[in-house]
Amino acid sequence: MKRSETLFGLLRIPMDALAATAALLLAHRLRLERIDLIPNVQLLEPATSLPPMDIYLQEFVWPSLGFIIFLSAILGLYAIRSSRGAWQEVGRVVLVAVFWVIAVMAWYFLVRKELFYSRILLAHGAGFLVIFMSLGRAAVLLLERALMRHGVGVYRVVSIGAQSVTAEAGAALNRDRRFHYVGHRLSLEELQDLLVTKTIDIVLQTDPSPESGQTIALIDYCRAAHIGYAFFPPVLADVPHLLQVDHLGLIPIIRLQPTPLDGWGRVVKRLLDIVLSAALLIVLSPLLLIIAAVILITSGWPILYVSRRMGERAQSQIPVLKFRSMIRDADAQKSHLQQQNERNDGPLFKITNDPRITAVGQFLRRFDLDELPQLINVFLGHMSLVGPRPHLPEEVQKYKPYERRVFAVKPGITGLAQVSGRSTLNFSEEVRFDLHYVEDWSFWLDFWIMWRTLWVVLSGKGM
Repeated sequence: MKRSETLFGLLRIPMDALAATAALLLAHRLRLERIDLIPNVQLLEPATSLPPMDIYLQEFVWPSLGFIIFLSAILGLYAIRSSRGAWQEVGRVVLVAVFWVIAVMAWYFLVRKELFYSRILLAHGAGFLVIFMSLGRAAVLLLERALMRHGVGVYRVVSIGAQSVTAEAGAALNRDRRFHYVGHRLSLEELQDLLVTKTIDIVLQTDPSPESGQTIALIDYCRAAHIGYAFFPPVLADVPHLLQVDHLGLIPIIRLQPTPLDGWGRVVKRLLDIVLSAALLIVLSPLLLIIAAVILITSGWPILYVSRRMGERAQSQIPVLKFRSMIRDADAQKSHLQQQNERNDGPLFKITNDPRITAVGQFLRRFDLDELPQLINVFLGHMSLVGPRPHLPEEVQKYKPYERRVFAVKPGITGLAQVSGRSTLNFSEEVRFDLHYVEDWSFWLDFWIMWRTLWVVLSGKGM
């Protein structure tokens, strides 16, 4: 570890202490001057319960300061090395402010049996705490990066192995200010020759093998020379963001997570599915009744068509609901139309002008109104609002192993393939879009797909 890393890690503690002190003193001053930060509005009465500055410092500021530093340490804000992004760091600071407010209210109400002497002071203090701590940490980061431009705190890295680093890894090493990429060497002997003239901090092996004598010799040499040793995972290098480091006792292991949609992300996505599907069913209920009535009048029962599709992980079938847009015996006629299938590149079946589609069905499919009953599937948990397309069991039997990765999440009413021109895509392109969604899922991607779906449906293209 570089000394500068330790220095800047420790520097965050006094910077946070200074930021917290400034926030609480400024909040006290604003309350004393009856300033509530609302332009041209004066809502505050004179501060009659506000303690004098010496008591305020002794009884509130210094205890709060200690608690804030302790809480920041518990939340990992003083980790010497951190892989968190800027917004994740700000999120931890916000948590510190929220927990501090809760602790103050609990202390005064439960221990001192009284209300805090100024709610607006507490609100101002929390807001300034987030702003000042974030600015202080940004200043430390900018100073650290400025020094890195002059080589201070930079790790000198050399890669070694029969294979050179990938273009993506090389670009990342050259782009990251924390590292200076010296170059690639093929063997331990070449590395030893390099160390005669250059100082190296990290040796990065590109082709490790626990059974290789070269790997063992390289590790032994790095440990003896006090050089950091690192390696690229020998498998699954194409999805590095899906690899997580866990521990089996004291032994670190690298685990593949098939999709980022896990943990709280999965919980929140399910809650959003329930709320949004219920709201849409209520809002669209008049339209659903009208469509049901038109189908009943024009082509009789049944109104709904139940398609058995494969659910999440392809472990069971789910009943996917649609408004019936075809004649009643459409499934029986499918085998006779197989020779007209336009999707011969894969297991899917599609005909542009399918003779089984009714006149009303043509209109429903034009604006994807036939899929509105799937909101019931979403509410019941069979599907999600956003996800890969639901697949027929007979189609899934023909899928290749890598194509079955799409079942890592629930199928959706809409998805990345649908808004990217589903009817114009061949099967391999559709799978590529679905796998991109599965392996790069985020809430922002979900929101973008739902927004994009609105315009694709209105235009009637590619759905």
